[in-house]
Amino acid sequence: MPASRTVAVIPARHASTRFPGKPLTLIAGRPMVEHVWRRCQEARAFDEVWVATDDARIRDAVESFGGRAVMTSPACPTGTDRIAEVARARPDVDVWVNVQGDEPLVDPAALKVLADLFRDDAVRMGTLVRPLEPDELENPNVVKAVLALNGDALYFSRAPVPHVRDPGAPLHRWAHLGLYGYRRDTLLQLATLSPTPLEEAEKLEQLRALEHGLRIRCAHVSWRTVAVDVPEDVARVEALMRERG
Repeated sequence: MPASRTVAVIPARHASTRFPGKPLTLIAGRPMVEHVWRRCQEARAFDEVWVATDDARIRDAVESFGGRAVMTSPACPTGTDRIAEVARARPDVDVWVNVQGDEPLVDPAALKVLADLFRDDAVRMGTLVRPLEPDELENPNVVKAVLALNGDALYFSRAPVPHVRDPGAPLHRWAHLGLYGYRRDTLLQLATLSPTPLEEAEKLEQLRALEHGLRIRCAHVSWRTVAVDVPEDVARVEALMRERG
């Protein structure tokens, strides 16, 4: 039986309401998508790293720095759907990792931890969590993860879960990081599933998988995400790059 292959895919769309052209925004002299691509390469966890886009400008930029771009339909509603479109044409790739295109400081070590989850044949879908800080508990923009003893996700919520009835009870609290890995068959299945009530209520796409009975294995890391959501975030990321050398 041939060894399984793992490919990281960076979904990148040019049309954005809050930040049009975000993947091509220059950060420290390079397009943001290039920073993400380079960090995926540094992880040394993937057989290949691709950018999935619906825009020729992004494709051309990726090819100019030596990357590989795959054109996808502009009708893809989510990054997951975009990666699933790529995966349908590549039955030779067993594991697909979805790397957010607006994370120019994504940690290569964290990416390797995610990819390594799939050394366990029982893992069909995986993601990452980090320790939750006390001041994040009430913040709905920090998604909380509740885990089973084996690391499978029980629930994700914007609410401060789990509730601790007796103060001082030993408990680990986790914050979710929006990186995912999938076996190809699970990814294709997920792309066909209808939205679910909890997903719609919390506005968390990963709840669709849980509500449909799929298991999500979670790995622990210490990396804290620094996303570029609006143009004002660019200066903050550049400052962090200078600080970290």
